[in-house]
Amino acid sequence: MRFLNLRKSSIMLCIVILCVILSGCMYPKDMRKENQIASGEFVVVVQNAIDQFHTKTGVLPIKNSDQMTPLYEKYPIDFKKLKERGLISNIPANAFENGGSAIYVLVDVETKPTVKMMDLSSFQQTVEVQKLVDEYKSKNNGQLPKGEEIAPSFYRVDFAKMNKKLEQASSMYTRQVMLPFMLDDAGRVTIDYSEELMRLIDKKSLQRSLNGNQDLRELLVKESYYVPARTGPYHWMNNRPIPVLE
Repeated sequence: MRFLNLRKSSIMLCIVILCVILSGCMYPKDMRKENQIASGEFVVVVQNAIDQFHTKTGVLPIKNSDQMTPLYEKYPIDFKKLKERGLISNIPANAFENGGSAIYVLVDVETKPTVKMMDLSSFQQTVEVQKLVDEYKSKNNGQLPKGEEIAPSFYRVDFAKMNKKLEQASSMYTRQVMLPFMLDDAGRVTIDYSEELMRLIDKKSLQRSLNGNQDLRELLVKESYYVPARTGPYHWMNNRPIPVLE
């Protein structure tokens, strides 16, 4: 009898261990590691550290960049500087420096330095598509793999011309929405956020408050913890967001 009870206990233990292993394998990605705590909580902690650093030193803990660096990539946060002053004990689990998927940056540095994140996977994917376009250009006498023209000087990337499968970037603003890549006359590849901008403008009924010179990317930044990765400015023209050259 004792043997049977022991055997039953052993079987139950094996089942429990097996369930734990399987649950780990099948755990939804957005419930693992860096996403177990809401991204917003990470941002609040880093924002507090940034504010203290700025108050104590009069400068911002950012890494060096040059004038050619795109706007939302220009002020990456230097976590090393925050840790050296004891203002943060651990780098956020979702930060690139900790093996995560977010690049922490600052926006509005001249007025109100604000912590935001940039999606690393979208950034890297754009870099890879840029390599494909540059390779195509070098092999085809400077021609670009232009697809449909979507705005003056802007075109869809024609992946078929490069003998590649269509690629799109996952949106950080609307779940399960995929965003297309586009390129300009100079061959620069960016992500097209016009769909997300239009969705937000419709949702907030902002049409009448927009002017033609406003950079519409500010709307996405204001409404989210994320800045748009690898993109240029958009203006409101003909009742829709239009990409424009910087």
